[in-house]
Amino acid sequence: MKKFLILALAVIVNAAGIMTSNAWADDHSPVGLWKSIDDETGKPKSLIRVTETAGVYQGKIEKLLRSPDQDQNPKCTKCEGAEKDQPILGMTIMTGLKKDDDEYKGGHILDPNNGKLYKCKMELIDGGKKLKVRGYIGFSLIGRSQIWMREE
Repeated sequence: MKKFLILALAVIVNAAGIMTSNAWADDHSPVGLWKSIDDETGKPKSLIRVTETAGVYQGKIEKLLRSPDQDQNPKCTKCEGAEKDQPILGMTIMTGLKKDDDEYKGGHILDPNNGKLYKCKMELIDGGKKLKVRGYIGFSLIGRSQIWMREE
């Protein structure tokens, strides 16, 4: 019985350590759900799920945060190609980002409001609670940034 209790305690301590290390890893990865904040109005715009597959990060709109008087299921009327006239909700807007030191870069981000595709980079800030996302043309100096807040 004593051996069983010692074994059970060891399993619990080990599991607690694993859960703690997973929580730590989450704060050091952009993978998760983020609330995008409009850089012009300062208001929440959407919830975006960032995922990773084989070292490549992408972001998909999971929920639009719109006022009741706005269209709740808008389409990307200004987009080109496969995204033209597709619902913004569920759209993958961020693709091709790869970790490079403390940044994630080399990808693109789509602005569904104007249908334009920009180069993109992102960086975790504030201990992983915020994500600085920058869309730009050519050089990173010519563009705009948004700060996204971690939701989970």
